[in-house]
Amino acid sequence: MKTMRKGSLFQLVIPSNWKNVTIEHILKEEWQAPKKLIHSMRMNKDIKVNGDYFPWDKPLTPGDTLEMELFKKTDYDVPPAYGDLQVLYEDDHLIAVNKPAGMDTHPNGPQDTETLANLLAFHFQAKGESCRVMHIHRLDRDTSGAVIFAKHPLAKAILDRLLIERQVKRTYLALVHGRLKQKKGTISEPIGRDRHHNTRKRVSPSGQKAVTHYKVLEFRENMTLVEVVLDTGRTHQIRVHMSHIGHPLAGDTLYGGKPVFKRQALHAARITFPHPLTGEWIECEAECLDDIGLNS
Repeated sequence: MKTMRKGSLFQLVIPSNWKNVTIEHILKEEWQAPKKLIHSMRMNKDIKVNGDYFPWDKPLTPGDTLEMELFKKTDYDVPPAYGDLQVLYEDDHLIAVNKPAGMDTHPNGPQDTETLANLLAFHFQAKGESCRVMHIHRLDRDTSGAVIFAKHPLAKAILDRLLIERQVKRTYLALVHGRLKQKKGTISEPIGRDRHHNTRKRVSPSGQKAVTHYKVLEFRENMTLVEVVLDTGRTHQIRVHMSHIGHPLAGDTLYGGKPVFKRQALHAARITFPHPLTGEWIECEAECLDDIGLNS
């Protein structure tokens, strides 16, 4: 699929395999954009074909150029802050970066100005891009690794849907206490709030469904390096589940781990997903930036 950016416009040349498609079909079926966003684009006359306004229900011809006003100038919603930022992938629609440990993904209030989102705002500012910083998912403050952000509302809406549909695959590395007896396994236990602790979660019959798959990579003295893949994305899911089976994460004192590191030994090492607009498969590998033995 041939696409390009021209100023504030996203241009897409209708491919030969899109027969009799309409603007409406592309938005509703190909991209499954939310109704509210589609309505806004219609009202704002954000879409043209070959430079002219075109009926949304009239079939397009392969070779036609669809032009969408996707890259409108927008104020940053967080104050830009300078800092080291490791970019794993970037184009006009999204960016994937490697979050260091000890940093929040986004501000929890106006006083927070040193989060990953603030670094991204500075990165956009330095490139002359004016767009909001929109995270698709988060990592705990002390968990490092790959995080995706969208650059405009359509990319955000599609990536949010891909995440819900589990088409965004995240692979973690964790160092846990003890030696796991099984080479691989699945933990399927619901996770809810811990009534006795306001920041801790726990396995609870009344909690939300949570499924964690793990695979042993290697044993290290009295610890095990595991690869973890999630079917669900509950808060603290890996930390709660590994602690629940008697193998808390090294350094994770909140869930029974020993303070052998200054943080829990958990890193989002790989993220793969289809591009929201082109469908091209994107794979990002993130190195662990601090030396706690979490690079495979």
